[in-house]
Amino acid sequence: MKFKLPVSVLVVIHTADLQVLLLERALRPGYWQSVTGSLDWPEESLELAAAREVMEETGIDAGAGRLTRWNVAYTFEIYLQWRHRFGPGVTHNVEHVFGLALPAPGPVTIAADEHLAYAWLPWREAAEKCFSWSNRDAIRMLSETVRSG
Repeated sequence: MKFKLPVSVLVVIHTADLQVLLLERALRPGYWQSVTGSLDWPEESLELAAAREVMEETGIDAGAGRLTRWNVAYTFEIYLQWRHRFGPGVTHNVEHVFGLALPAPGPVTIAADEHLAYAWLPWREAAEKCFSWSNRDAIRMLSETVRSG
């Protein structure tokens, strides 16, 4: 059995007017999030993992926008129900945050085994809809970055 690495990416996909793409998890209906995923191998760069996860989960080519590493990382405890996916004794994950700025909201091809639906939402509504505190914080950071930039 191949164990997941406890290093992941969170990619907030957004437009200049702060429309944010969220995905509804297939295994937890009603739980919405941005694109997330673990590195596939230890040598995979964070940028490559972010672009790969965006393509796998949404069908969006990260090259169609501007993928930016935010130099923000969250460390959190892995939920008990997911720990079997990681190596023995692994209890925490480090999540690196990225933004993918797109020119406009576009069509999304969700990975049916991972997600049930998608929605483009104004940033405040997107932040409120996220079940993950780190995802909520990242979306709030996005709004501050765009307003101050």
